[in-house]
Amino acid sequence: MTTLLGISGSLRAASTNTKLVKCAAESFAPDDFIMGDLRFPLYDGDLEAKGIPAEVQTLADQIAAADAVVISGPEYNKSISGVLKNALDWISRTDGNPWADKPLAIMSATAGRAGGERTQFALRLCMVPFRPRLLMGPEMLLADSGNQFDDQGKLKVEMAQELLDALMENLRALT
Repeated sequence: MTTLLGISGSLRAASTNTKLVKCAAESFAPDDFIMGDLRFPLYDGDLEAKGIPAEVQTLADQIAAADAVVISGPEYNKSISGVLKNALDWISRTDGNPWADKPLAIMSATAGRAGGERTQFALRLCMVPFRPRLLMGPEMLLADSGNQFDDQGKLKVEMAQELLDALMENLRALT
């Protein structure tokens, strides 16, 4: 039985990154799929001194329990979104390292034409201290993402779906 955890670096209800994570889950075909929630308070050492917030601990536990994780993030000002960076900072403050040796695939969906190259580069750097088994490819960079999904949230472009399928096949092989 395999469990896949999906994390979207966008909180927006109509987020194309959330759609892309859901497409990835369909391609990966896990026995169980969990969508992580990044609605955390801003990291604050004074708040941490009162204890790790329950929602942070929940995500850390989900990461630890998952067989694999997929993260999709938008590109904000040439880097990862603040909400994703905040989540990574909080998770780093939990006991242990839930990311250690965890199979991880990253991808991005952006309005721009590059599809999130810089956000993926920045996310790779952010993940280094956590030591996951980070897939190096194929890179899933979805440009003009607002026009890439049909009304059911499925990818419209066959080449994008093939690339996503290849990434999920590689992630499945690591689990």
